[in-house]
Amino acid sequence: MFVLGIDPGLTRCGFGLIEGSFDGVESFRAARAGTIETDPAAPVEQRLRELHVELDALLTETTPEAVVVERIFYQRNVKTAIPVAQASGVAIGLAGIDGVVVRQFTSQEVKLAVTGYGAASKSQVQGMVARLCGLSEVPRPADAADALALAIAYFMIVRTERRFALGSLS
Repeated sequence: MFVLGIDPGLTRCGFGLIEGSFDGVESFRAARAGTIETDPAAPVEQRLRELHVELDALLTETTPEAVVVERIFYQRNVKTAIPVAQASGVAIGLAGIDGVVVRQFTSQEVKLAVTGYGAASKSQVQGMVARLCGLSEVPRPADAADALALAIAYFMIVRTERRFALGSLS
């Protein structure tokens, strides 16, 4: 199964496609990762349109079974939070239109799922992404590595949710 992680941003939006399963084996393949960048000097409506077109093409090309978008849990700088929320809305809306399962996780949930520690550093998360995917080095840029972490977190969290659901039936 393929899961697309999206680290939303209006200037740079990270994406990462992970192939994995729920069979209990923590083996993941990073099928694709990168960023979509827009010109910070361009009007916001043009930047959102560009992001929409690029994400729509990415969803069409990769046909993921689920999309995971980082949830904005807390943001001190409103000027940063608003564009991130706008980019997040574009990604969630497009996945919804395509009928793809959408999940949102906070950065702490991702850290906990990927490293086992909810306060892990960015470098620890990125190192685990490389390790879990069998990569010789951490994916670059950081936004792409973060998006891969989101997709990996989906597998870890859903697997745990399924275990609890099965356990409650017995």
